[in-house]
Amino acid sequence: MAEILKHAVPKAEVAASLDQVRETVAGVIADIRERGDAAVREYSEKFDKWSPGSFRLTAEEVEKIVASVPQQVIDDITFVQEQVRNFARHQLDSLGEFEIETLPGVRLGQKHIPVQAAGAYIPGGRYPLTASAHMTIVTAKVAGVPRVVACTPPIHGSIPAATVAAMHLAGADEIWLLGGVQAVAAMAVGTATMEPVNLIAGPGNAYVAEAKRQLFGEIGIDLFAGPTEILVLADDQADPFVCAVDLLSQAEHGPDSPAVLITTSREVAEKTIAEVERILPGMPTRDYAEPAWRNHGQVHVVGSVDELYGLADAFAFEHVEVLTAEPRLALERMSQYGALFLGEGTCVSFGDKVIGTNHVLPTRGAARYTGGLWVGKYLKTVTYQEVTDTASQALLGRLCGRASRVELFEGHARSGDVRAARAAGDALPWHEA
Repeated sequence: MAEILKHAVPKAEVAASLDQVRETVAGVIADIRERGDAAVREYSEKFDKWSPGSFRLTAEEVEKIVASVPQQVIDDITFVQEQVRNFARHQLDSLGEFEIETLPGVRLGQKHIPVQAAGAYIPGGRYPLTASAHMTIVTAKVAGVPRVVACTPPIHGSIPAATVAAMHLAGADEIWLLGGVQAVAAMAVGTATMEPVNLIAGPGNAYVAEAKRQLFGEIGIDLFAGPTEILVLADDQADPFVCAVDLLSQAEHGPDSPAVLITTSREVAEKTIAEVERILPGMPTRDYAEPAWRNHGQVHVVGSVDELYGLADAFAFEHVEVLTAEPRLALERMSQYGALFLGEGTCVSFGDKVIGTNHVLPTRGAARYTGGLWVGKYLKTVTYQEVTDTASQALLGRLCGRASRVELFEGHARSGDVRAARAAGDALPWHEA
């Protein structure tokens, strides 16, 4: 039985805070459906104090902005994007297309077709998340998406130059300085100046996440996303200082970001709590990290490694960092997580920023049924069928007739009957009648 040394606020409180978000988002989406660009501009002025002549950057504007970014930043962006591109290419290579002959003259096939237009939302606000450009745009382009629309908000009325550079270098076909619900809704439903997309990917705040949720079905989305999460798994060999630093690395994302430690060592648990309290006062991002830890941080002490992995799977968290003597054991023992970070040398921040795997990952327990964003999300796996052998046409036609009538689908049955009649001369009693 696990002992909880630190609790999070009740889930009911968290759920209640989302009601106002849902209502606000629904109103914005409805308004943009009705008034299009005019509504988009009003919301951009209201929420971002931003109303340029055009929200879309021209090629000349992009070139000028990119030229203003320090060369070291450009070099770093280029390096990281190549890591993401390389991993995405390997993912693409793992997806097979095939055609098989299951019966004489019966050919069945599978192929992958990229969506024709994808939207990439790159968060801004307090943090210009250049890395999200790598994850959403590079991956879409590796998948073969011909049109990628990338949106990011201005930051305090200024153009986020490094983010624009990342979007451009990643291969975005359109770059828009537009954020929030208004950006997501414009990409989804389209306006007079923006053609709609088929799928939207990328992280964002609670309003962006809710907008994607409400628009899902009308468009595809990468996944349902909430605040970023980190789960640190530690045994008695783990360094409490490392545990504390890594927990706070994700807590700084926002005041509602859960940071959880599960450990087999009470000593590690207590020392980690102490280290967090020691580090927090000096963090430049304390205004986010402190309420995140206070309200959403948890510390659990378990009696065995079996309990450690069992409880970890029950959390089904986005990021799971394994600081144990045998970290690769998690690959065998766990089945519910967004991404694993194995060993002290592999921090969650590597995945967020530089290592090449995708950082758009499932939160709020969604790891129970989905993984994160990957090249396959931008692909539609479709099938095709062809029957050219007359004997197979007759066989399948007769079988289709019998199987369909069991289900009382007479129209389906007749479609099969016709194939058997054309291929083998079978009678069509219903036609003669």
